[in-house]
Amino acid sequence: MDGIYLRRNWGGEYENVAVLVAIAVNEDGFREVLGAAEGMKEDKASWVSFSQWLRGRGLDGVKLINIFSVVPKSKVKIVAKMLKAIHAQESKKASREKANAVVAELRAMKLKEAAKKVEDGIEETLTYCDFPSEHWTRIRTNNVIERLNREICRRTRVVGTFPDGNSALMLVCARLRHVAGTQWGNKKYMNMKHLEAVMDDASIAG
Repeated sequence: MDGIYLRRNWGGEYENVAVLVAIAVNEDGFREVLGAAEGMKEDKASWVSFSQWLRGRGLDGVKLINIFSVVPKSKVKIVAKMLKAIHAQESKKASREKANAVVAELRAMKLKEAAKKVEDGIEETLTYCDFPSEHWTRIRTNNVIERLNREICRRTRVVGTFPDGNSALMLVCARLRHVAGTQWGNKKYMNMKHLEAVMDDASIAG
């Protein structure tokens, strides 16, 4: 899940508005676009509303969701590197240990709120470690949606400012359909046999 900022007309004034996008990997291992909707900004209220909208459209059976929490803009790059270091470890145990070190470092940087978010949410963000190790990199990185957003921004940049939110959303959705139909349709993103093997082993153990 991620947001794309576009410039639109709002009551005679022009300002940025976020188009929220959700993509997923289905049970066959192919990528799908779950939905896109206009949001005021990338805040908690917008994401909660967007998630509820997806659920209302029939989304269920979700096994994993990762959302990157925004930190102060002046520290985004350095904190992003620190968070990536946590999730680049070879095991959940090592990631926990690295997370403790990052929490201490964030506190030393006077980023107490960021430190608390990492401390409180680390177990949630390490959920991917319960999946097959072959899937870890694809789950924990945002590369797919970032590439998708760059493609959308490349197309919307020529428009400049949209007359309203609906026109912005229509163009974004058109690009999403194009990418999903031409680039994702015949190429598996994950080999789901790894996950099936893990689930079979869990059933036997249970």
